Amino acid sequence: MLNFNLDIKYYILSAIAALVALTVHEFSHGFAASKMGDNTARMLGRLSFNPLKHLDILGTISMVLFGFGWAKPVPVDARNFKNPKKGFALTALAGPLANLILGFIFAGIYLLYHALLGGVAFEEGFLLNLAQTVSDFLWIFFTLNIGLALFNLIPVPPLDGSRILHVILPERLYFKLMQHERKIYLFMIIWLLAGDVLANAVRSLPPVQSIPWLYQAAGVLSLSEIIGYAVSGVVRLIMKFWMLIPFLR
Repeated sequence: MLNFNLDIKYYILSAIAALVALTVHEFSHGFAASKMGDNTARMLGRLSFNPLKHLDILGTISMVLFGFGWAKPVPVDARNFKNPKKGFALTALAGPLANLILGFIFAGIYLLYHALLGGVAFEEGFLLNLAQTVSDFLWIFFTLNIGLALFNLIPVPPLDGSRILHVILPERLYFKLMQHERKIYLFMIIWLLAGDVLANAVRSLPPVQSIPWLYQAAGVLSLSEIIGYAVSGVVRLIMKFWMLIPFLR
């Protein structure tokens, strides 16, 4: 859920983390496609770790404000794959999978960092601020990668999840769905921007406030809140896994 009360440091760290996460995401699409025979991304200069090659302003702002977003899609020509349907789906899956792996690794790094510094007493000043900033960045990078992965796995166009649907749905139904890609994209943007406002408006109604389950159910009106719940669940699972290691508890 959008929070404007956080300090400027949070947004700066989030912007840096978002650029890295989005770049890895799009590079992974291009790399997977290249490995399966499609060099479209390479020829267009998109097989790159330069964030500017993949930057989508609105998607990056969404990452910073909401914890999930998107980048400029990497072009893929499925005709170059031996199995176009399978190749297209695996290429789409590569981006979210890369972010999940990256998030998983950085969760472990976050816990290791705190385990190593747990007995260190910093005095007020530069070193304490630096230690806290590093901790904040590791956590933000971990959670943003999970948010980016889960958001892009939603099976609606133009997100990666819709490309994976190509393997499951009949050709006619899939391409009929893809005809509405721009309309669905516009709906997602409106839902993202207006969902919090609508959910809060419903929750401000006295009848809703008096019924706990109804108050919670109003969260379905907010896309950011829905994704937030999913991200929180996955984050908890990953942290529990890493904390099975005694040294990281």
